Amino acid sequence: MRHLREALLVVVTTALLVSFTLWEGQAASVELVLVSLAVCLPLPLRRRLPVTVAILTSTVSVFGSVIPGWPGRLVAMAALCCAAYYRPLRLPWVLAVSVAWMLGYGVVAQKMGTVADLVVLGVALPAVGYALRLQRDRARQTVELRLAETDRLAAEDRARLARDVHDSVGHHLTAIRLQAMAARRALAGTPALADRVLGTINDLSSSALGEVRALLTTLRTAPGLAEVGDLVRRLSSPDRRITVHGTAVPLPPAVDHAAYRVVQEALTNAVRHTDATEIEVCLRHDRHGMEITVTDNGTSADEVVEGHGIRGMRERVRALGGTMSIGPRHPHGWSVQARIPA
Repeated sequence: MRHLREALLVVVTTALLVSFTLWEGQAASVELVLVSLAVCLPLPLRRRLPVTVAILTSTVSVFGSVIPGWPGRLVAMAALCCAAYYRPLRLPWVLAVSVAWMLGYGVVAQKMGTVADLVVLGVALPAVGYALRLQRDRARQTVELRLAETDRLAAEDRARLARDVHDSVGHHLTAIRLQAMAARRALAGTPALADRVLGTINDLSSSALGEVRALLTTLRTAPGLAEVGDLVRRLSSPDRRITVHGTAVPLPPAVDHAAYRVVQEALTNAVRHTDATEIEVCLRHDRHGMEITVTDNGTSADEVVEGHGIRGMRERVRALGGTMSIGPRHPHGWSVQARIPA
């Protein structure tokens, strides 16, 4: 698909150059088509070899400037901007190529203004590309800082919740276990029923303490999309098949955890509140972010009744600048779709 787009770029740009030249009243010729094609051919390499592409297009545009009305210099200008955008560390080289191109173009095209004007124009082109690159980098840094702040707040919330659970529930369960052990010792020799009841209390409190410790461990290490497979295995059954399309990819911790919670809540709702026999989870990732889609074939309702789980999903996604939609799908079933920028 990318190669097709690049080929279309070359063809369309070449056609535009020829068309604009003909619009200026020049006659069609093979030389016109060849020089237009030659100045556009390097464009597909503008990301991998931007400085080389700038040199090639500038050179061809200088030679093609002998054709009256030919606008090939626009391609060279775009290539110089791209060179400064994709190679900001090589800005001095791009500036040198741009100034040399402007001087050469002015001489060959016999449109020589003052040297100062040509130098200013030569500097302006890379400056535009470099400014665009700085704006992009600044925007990316802003997003990264926002994600880092979100991760920090989420970690603080998990740590606070873990402390609260440990201090309250853990303390009381430990006290119950100690009291049960003390009672068994004090009531040694009493009927077997009392001993068995106290033993059960001791075992249950011990088991509950283990579960609380496991919960605290989970809170301190938030799950991500890598754990979706375990989640699917727990919720699958002989009469309910859950399939996952796509794989987990490295994501910022806040995005990864939010995506997991969306999948978890969507699957839980489908299992608890629908009669679905087929549930599909689709994970799509691109350079812009993560898209999660969970669909089922259960019975559709007329409207969505939002409980704490759905509101929690929306808040997680919205906090990261994402969007979310929940509703019935045609001809039946439910669809949960979330888009989280990364």
